[in-house]
Amino acid sequence: MIRLAAASLAGTAIEFYDFFVYGTAAALVLGPLFFPTFSALAGTLAAFGTFGIGFLARPLGSALFGHIGDRYGRRPVMFASLTLTGLATVAVGCVPSYASIGIAAPSLLLVLRFLQGLGLGGEWGGAVLLTAEHAPAHRRALWTSFPQIGPSLGFLLANGVTLALSAGLSDAQFDSWGWRVPFWGAGLLALGGLLLRTSLAETPQFREMGEPVRLPLLEVARGHWRLVLLTAGALSIGYAVFYTVSTWSLAYATERLGVDRTVMLVCILATVAVMGALTPLAALLGDRYGRRPMCLVGCTATVVWMFPMVALLSTGEPLWMFAGFLGAMLAFISMFAVIAAYLPELYEPRVRCTGAAVGYNLGGVLGGALTPLAATALARGDGPPWGVAAYLTGVGLLSLGCFALLPETRPAPLAQPGPGAEPEAAPA
Repeated sequence: MIRLAAASLAGTAIEFYDFFVYGTAAALVLGPLFFPTFSALAGTLAAFGTFGIGFLARPLGSALFGHIGDRYGRRPVMFASLTLTGLATVAVGCVPSYASIGIAAPSLLLVLRFLQGLGLGGEWGGAVLLTAEHAPAHRRALWTSFPQIGPSLGFLLANGVTLALSAGLSDAQFDSWGWRVPFWGAGLLALGGLLLRTSLAETPQFREMGEPVRLPLLEVARGHWRLVLLTAGALSIGYAVFYTVSTWSLAYATERLGVDRTVMLVCILATVAVMGALTPLAALLGDRYGRRPMCLVGCTATVVWMFPMVALLSTGEPLWMFAGFLGAMLAFISMFAVIAAYLPELYEPRVRCTGAAVGYNLGGVLGGALTPLAATALARGDGPPWGVAAYLTGVGLLSLGCFALLPETRPAPLAQPGPGAEPEAAPA
């Protein structure tokens, strides 16, 4: 389990590094470099638009790689998805600016960002299922929390590299070539991740599954569509909060509040570091008290905290901003630490890779793709951006309702009784 968890964690960390480094670049430099004919606000919106394309691609990646995972095994997914995302990320670092090749520059960004999202859409399902289907039932949330630490590590690595370059280079050097270095580094990380995964074995549940479903996506749409929609709606607030803190706030504070770029990166990095360290603890609570209660508590806390978070961000003071971000991220991880155990438990083995991953990544479209765009548009006036807080509160209420309609699964076994079956409620 330690070896499996380490390989899953490393893979998700590398994949999310690739995904997050683009978000940081979109907040800091992509607008002026690739959309120079736009105003500052329109350029930021356009850059976040290319950022959002990656989220739109993630459900498609879930369907594509989920088909592979349910038909041919979880293990091939982990190699194919990591290779695709790594190559696309390196290529982003090589795209010339608008000044060099004109409209072809943002067009290439869109294509490569789409490929990034396609690969990441497959990575989560493969990594989580490889861990979940090996883990003992009474510690499944704990073991599957390790792939969930991967996004925190990927974010820390992506922004840590950006922070080092931002601090060590002049603004002109960073805008000219420094922002490209984190993208180039993705190639070495992907190669290391592939080597680490070569010794992984296929999961026992897949080997014992029997004849695979011919078209897993069709089976999910026919027999599990309600679960997919509920999980997507439930997870949307987690994505919305994470990308508000990690991406939109970076652009808002540096452009509107005049906060130094390095100061903002440190605030966000510190917040994500604490969140990552507490992920296993939240997962242990999920093993002890159940998946659904943790999600309901975290979602409620998110709804309550959005207006205070925006008020603290609006001060422009590093300690207050950190406090606002930390409260939001603690609520976020209360939900997402147990999601990697919760979603696989909701689906039967023969469509689990497709169903869990599609639901997870559709939540990313609802919460992650739209939030930076919506928040940027809602924060145009003077004063604190209360519209952003209201938007996040609304998303949180939607998610709370969806979580309330989902069943508890702890300590249900992963194998479900048949096609379209709902998991039984956990015993009291």
